[in-house]
Amino acid sequence: MTSSDSESGGSGEPGEPGEPGEPGGSGGSDARRVRVIAELNMAGRDSSAASVAFHTAGAARMGLGATETKTLDLLERLGPLTAKELAERSGLAPASVTGLVDRLEAKGFVRRLKHPTDRRRVLVEVNPAKFAEVAPLYEDWGREVAELYEEFDTDELEVVLRFLKGATRRQREAARRLQQP
Repeated sequence: MTSSDSESGGSGEPGEPGEPGEPGGSGGSDARRVRVIAELNMAGRDSSAASVAFHTAGAARMGLGATETKTLDLLERLGPLTAKELAERSGLAPASVTGLVDRLEAKGFVRRLKHPTDRRRVLVEVNPAKFAEVAPLYEDWGREVAELYEEFDTDELEVVLRFLKGATRRQREAARRLQQP
């Protein structure tokens, strides 16, 4: 039995109603659940503020704005994209993306390539050499996150992953709703 089992009174047997890992299970008393949800909400807000501060500081060190660094992140994770795809994935207006790509290209962070199958379209990709120049800014953070992962077993990491994916999906949906007239 884990410490969370003893706190919630559960036996730790899979499938027990109210088991912490069971979707919709309370994992304990209603008061405890209310407290944990409140703490999660506060921790999420605090994490969001820390993330904004971190990315703002990193962007400033690179001579970029936050939107520019998040665009680079999209391109680094997803590979070359068209301006239309960048607009769709970032939530920016297509006209804004054109200026954004112009700025990133002028600073050497991206380059435009001919689309391999459609001569009318252009792809935008990260300039790997320039990206490598700024990678050291994030190395210590990467090490700290790797150390944090070691504090959790694989089952716990899977729960965190499920939560983050669900929260991200819902936040993207909320952002789309906010962008609608």
